[in-house]
Amino acid sequence: MGPKNKELHRIATTAIIYNSDGKYLLIQRSKSKKAFPGKWTVPGGGLNIDDYINTPKNQDGGWYNALEKTLRREVKEEVNLGIGKTEYLLDITFMRPDGTPVLVLSYYTPYVSGEVKLDEDSIDYKWATLAEAKTTDLIDGIYEEIEMVEKKLKSNS
Repeated sequence: MGPKNKELHRIATTAIIYNSDGKYLLIQRSKSKKAFPGKWTVPGGGLNIDDYINTPKNQDGGWYNALEKTLRREVKEEVNLGIGKTEYLLDITFMRPDGTPVLVLSYYTPYVSGEVKLDEDSIDYKWATLAEAKTTDLIDGIYEEIEMVEKKLKSNS
C-alpha cells in the first residue's frame, strides 16, 4: 500500500564521479545504516528545501538548478570533493520500507578538486576501474550505472 498522496515523492540524487585515470569514486556505507549497511555505492543524498529557499528566485518565483545545488552539497559533505559539469544519466524509483516513494536522479561528473574526506555515513572509499567495481560489493544497479558512464565517456573521447 502506497502513500495517500500519490504525487509526493522524496527526491534524491547521486553522482558517479570519474577522474582522469579512468577510475570511479566508490564509498562504503557505515555498517550501522538502516538501508544497505556495509555496501559500496556512490555519493549522493536527498533534495532539501535549504538547498534553494534562501537563494534568489527567477522572475516567476521559482528556483532553477536546485537539484544540482543538492548534488554539489552532498558530494562536498560526503567526500569533500569539488566536481565539474553534471550530466544526467538516468532515474530510479523505489519504495522505502516505510512506504515513502523515492525518485533518485543519477548524474555523472568529473572530479575537479579536493582530497577525499568521508563523513560519518561512510567508512571507506576507493577509486576503482570498471573491472574493480565489478568485484566490489555494490548496491544493486550501481555497477550497471558505472558501466553506462564508461560507455558514454569512451564514445565521447
